[in-house]
Amino acid sequence: MNEPAQLEKGAIEPEVSPIAVDTKLVTWNSPIDPSNPLNWTKTRKWATSILTSLGGLVTLMSGAMLAPALGVVGSDLNIFEVEASLALSIYILAFAFGPMVLAPLSEVVGRRPVWIFGSAWYVLWNTLCGVSNNRGLLIAGRFMAGLGASAEYAVSRPIVNDCWSSDERGRSFAVSAFIPLLGPALGPIVGGVTVQNLNWRWTFYVLSIFDFVILVLFIFFLPETHAQTILSKKAAKLRKSTGEEYYTSVDLANQSLAERLKTAFVRPLRLLFTQPVIQIVALILSYQFGVLYIVQSTFSNIWTTRYGQTPAMSGLHYFAIVIGCMVGSWGVGWAMDRVWARLKKNHQGQTKPEYRVPLMIPGAILIPIGLLWYGWAAEQELHWIVPDIGIAIFGCGYMSSGTASMAYVTEAFLNHTASSGAATQFLRNVFAFAFPIFAPSLYKSLGYGVGDTVLAAVALGCGIPASFILWKYGEMLRGKGKEVK
Repeated sequence: MNEPAQLEKGAIEPEVSPIAVDTKLVTWNSPIDPSNPLNWTKTRKWATSILTSLGGLVTLMSGAMLAPALGVVGSDLNIFEVEASLALSIYILAFAFGPMVLAPLSEVVGRRPVWIFGSAWYVLWNTLCGVSNNRGLLIAGRFMAGLGASAEYAVSRPIVNDCWSSDERGRSFAVSAFIPLLGPALGPIVGGVTVQNLNWRWTFYVLSIFDFVILVLFIFFLPETHAQTILSKKAAKLRKSTGEEYYTSVDLANQSLAERLKTAFVRPLRLLFTQPVIQIVALILSYQFGVLYIVQSTFSNIWTTRYGQTPAMSGLHYFAIVIGCMVGSWGVGWAMDRVWARLKKNHQGQTKPEYRVPLMIPGAILIPIGLLWYGWAAEQELHWIVPDIGIAIFGCGYMSSGTASMAYVTEAFLNHTASSGAATQFLRNVFAFAFPIFAPSLYKSLGYGVGDTVLAAVALGCGIPASFILWKYGEMLRGKGKEVK
């Protein structure tokens, strides 16, 4: 890590030193400077992590919450089923494109304004979806709401990364990943209850109210966490109060705001196309996320058609996914910090991003096991607990692999956590948009047993080799990637 980056992260002792005759470099006042988010109290760090993760929960719930209401929406607005389904999936498509602009923007203007803007934008457009009376406004509103929501989701994890050091990032990373990913499981449950007891429009109002409360709490209680933004504001305040030339190392690069924005907006694509490790992780996460959305989009249908359960009862089975994700999240969070500490000790205190890779392997194994268990249990119509156990194993594997993969990307690109996250999420959300489209024909042609066997084979064929490549050659591949500006 270069010296400016180490200063901003608090890795070495900062100082204010002369650069030119009248110019002084601004960094942290000391290694324990309380304005550095890495030095916040544990209580404040956890409050920040949970609050921002709740924003991510709302946005992912919104993606799936409309699913139980599609039939009612189509009937009420007099639109075809495929058009109603488009209103569901176009929200996920917006998640692919929004972070490519909004995530790098947070590395220029700060996390706080981007998160607040995205949240307010989501509340506005999501509420408009609730009052829509035609397909055009509903579909457009869902896309625009998705853009705002993508900012909350894309920036929430970098905010958490800003607050925790590498040695303690495991559990915080697991929690920040787990809470949002409850959304696809809880969304259909809450949506079904809302439609049954109120009407489909309240599926939008409920989430708008929830996110508005989170937005207000964020505005009043959470300050900026991006190190460079904090230091730049500190420098500006010193210039104003003293009249002297105080600047940060980034400010001294003499780039205009327009130039910095141009560099930032190109950064996610540059990372995706020039960094081999980003490409490998993006491929793994994209396939796994696509399979998750295949499961989410077909899960309820299994219980209503094969097991003869009511829609309300079928929604309860989503808790199996939640339980699996919870076990995977806490398990990998507990293990990541310990594996990191053990490898650090074995290498005389030296660390590298590849220390996150070993925990990708259990998930890569559990995902195909869960798919095989779930698919063949549903195919044979075994007792309902059997496919639920299988899907819980899948959820555990998905959370384990996904959390470890994103932790690896975070450690590899600490100076650009938002942009690297956006680069990996781009393909992931495209896959989540596309995979459910062919899911019905897949299961209709092959059945659940053979269909999930195919999905499991591909998951195993991607997950294990990719983990091996990153562990053995990750450092070399990172060296071959072009320098990130």
